[in-house]
Amino acid sequence: MSSSTESRGPIRRLLGALWSGLTFTRQLVFNLVFLLVIFVILAAIVAGPTVTPVREQTALVLDLDGVLVEQFTSSPVDRFITQATGGDAPAELQLRDLLRAIEGAKDDDRIQRIVLLTDGFQASGFAGLRELGDAIGEFRAAGKQVLAWGTGFDQVGYFLAARADEIYMDPEGLVLIEGLGRYRPYYRELLADKLGVDVTLFRVGEYKSAAEPYIRDGSSAEAMEADLFWMGDLWQRYLADVSAARGFADGALAALVNEYPARVRAVDGDFAKLALQERLIDGTKTAEALETLLAERGAADDDTGFRQVRLDRFLAEVGPPDAPTAAAPGIGVVVAQGAIVDGDQPQGMVGGDSTAALLREARDDDAIKAVVLRVDSPGGGVYPSEQIRREVELLQAAGKPVVVSMANVAASGGYWISMDADAIYADPSTITGSIGIFGLFMNAPRALEKIGIRTDGVGTTPLAGAFDPTRPLVPEVGELIQTYIDHGYRNFIGKVASAREAEVAAIDQVARGRVWSGAQAKERGLVDALGGLRDALAKARTLAELGDDAGLRYIETPLSPFEQALADMNRSARMQSLAVGLAPALALLGDEQGARVEADLRFILDARDKPFQAVAHCFCDL
Repeated sequence: MSSSTESRGPIRRLLGALWSGLTFTRQLVFNLVFLLVIFVILAAIVAGPTVTPVREQTALVLDLDGVLVEQFTSSPVDRFITQATGGDAPAELQLRDLLRAIEGAKDDDRIQRIVLLTDGFQASGFAGLRELGDAIGEFRAAGKQVLAWGTGFDQVGYFLAARADEIYMDPEGLVLIEGLGRYRPYYRELLADKLGVDVTLFRVGEYKSAAEPYIRDGSSAEAMEADLFWMGDLWQRYLADVSAARGFADGALAALVNEYPARVRAVDGDFAKLALQERLIDGTKTAEALETLLAERGAADDDTGFRQVRLDRFLAEVGPPDAPTAAAPGIGVVVAQGAIVDGDQPQGMVGGDSTAALLREARDDDAIKAVVLRVDSPGGGVYPSEQIRREVELLQAAGKPVVVSMANVAASGGYWISMDADAIYADPSTITGSIGIFGLFMNAPRALEKIGIRTDGVGTTPLAGAFDPTRPLVPEVGELIQTYIDHGYRNFIGKVASAREAEVAAIDQVARGRVWSGAQAKERGLVDALGGLRDALAKARTLAELGDDAGLRYIETPLSPFEQALADMNRSARMQSLAVGLAPALALLGDEQGARVEADLRFILDARDKPFQAVAHCFCDL
């Protein structure tokens, strides 16, 4: 009998040989790259650059070119490669890291001043900005100086820069404060008229406007009324905060913004001259001139112009906060950032299973005596929100107080997971409320008819095939879905009433999908106090009868050993010098390390094998 090799034709044998050669080459390249990475890391450990200690008369430089977040949304691998290659994705700046650095600098005699570089700074709300501003105020109160510089300032960067002792801007820059606006695209004509897709909205509450773009061509009167109410409150607080920081007279900043085009014309388009004239800045300086000024006030440095230390290097100097132990118990912090969706989600997202598991970990850890749930979420699915809320109840049943700290937004499902806490803290500019749910049903028989396709058949019951999106919506099915949504809303406000010790009718009056600022929510009994994360931590210590020196641990999805090593490298002055050399190899070795991109409205379209679902989401970000 001939062998299988002999039975194959010459072409198949040739292709097989080529494939074997390709496989061998791929494995060889992979192994060589892997060995190269190991060799470079070992060489760096043995003979890497020496870490320069922080010296006297040093300036802490906070380069804020990135997005302010509560928790990193990208993996350490992605952050390391982006940092090394200068990728296009904006960097992420954790609020906790900035606060820890500012607080550490305040008590460090070697740190003479802070320099804020605001170019590229982005933030999704004012709660985190106000906490940073308060920390800068405490730094200044300790007798230390803060300087801010930018090639120009938008209203996010300027909100923080206004807290500095001195603000400098490039001579060609401009300060542009626009006010708050919220505009969205509306798709009814595209879906219904152009494509033939019929969208039916089921909701309770005239102010629950999250899904209006699918059924309308523009904002409803109720949506515009509610949006202008809470945005107006945030805008007035912005004006008051900046005016107080810069010493402006009441109404002066608002008048400047309202008359900006005319005032720019009056100075012949010289934005820097206008900024100086209106005392928005203290002077104009190029980057080189700023370095010279800082060298004169502190100490010169041949390499960097003035003696300085950057955020990551200084964080390594400060070190992490003490974690709770059996001998010294403390507080656990769980971050709920982003849309709330089903299942297990990576760090920086909210999953019903994964976030509930973090709360369960806090419940099982005897060293943790209280939990602060830091919420920065517009909501999402009702079921994953309920999963997280139940874990809050179980923590309390275990004798561990739970305090919620609302960040920029904690609305709809974000409020759902917050409402049962022992205490709820919100920033005055937090966006919250939006207590309500909705559901969408999309069907497209008219779209199919445009290309000559029709659906027909029989079923054994009225519901058989009724949820088929290729068929028209049956009225009885529409009534069934609306009944389900009505029940969900009654369940929502009933839970809020029980948690807030209020009458259901009273909660309904402030619910119905309406959005409130943090200050407005406090006036209506939806939050307990106004304050930031540090206030919430202080409340948790009080409830758990812990001292001011109690340990603190962020409870997060654990990193793999490789990811942890890269996270440490991101913070290490010794290893940062290797980033550029290592990045190409890591890019080749990376497996499924790309950013997980969630499609818009995934919580609507991903029904998890359900014909429809209730959604508690608020499109209320700025």
